Amino acid sequence: MDLVLVRYHDHVLFRNVNPDGLKPALRETVGWLVKEDPDAVLILWDRSVERLPHERSEAVTSGLVILRADIVEMRRLKY
Repeated sequence: MDLVLVRYHDHVLFRNVNPDGLKPALRETVGWLVKEDPDAVLILWDRSVERLPHERSEAVTSGLVILRADIVEMRRLKY
């Protein structure tokens, strides 16, 4: 898996505020590129290296699915 840096526009949830001037937030993440297709990319940014003694199930992972239309920049990193 390639290690990537992704800068993307993220949706902003707002509540009980004046929406004037609100816009998508520019964010970035670093992680392993697990899957990509014409619509989206799947970035894994947290994973178990080995099962912990108290865990009963398989190792779990965390990450993001980012729509291609929201990606500002994606570049592969060397590690």
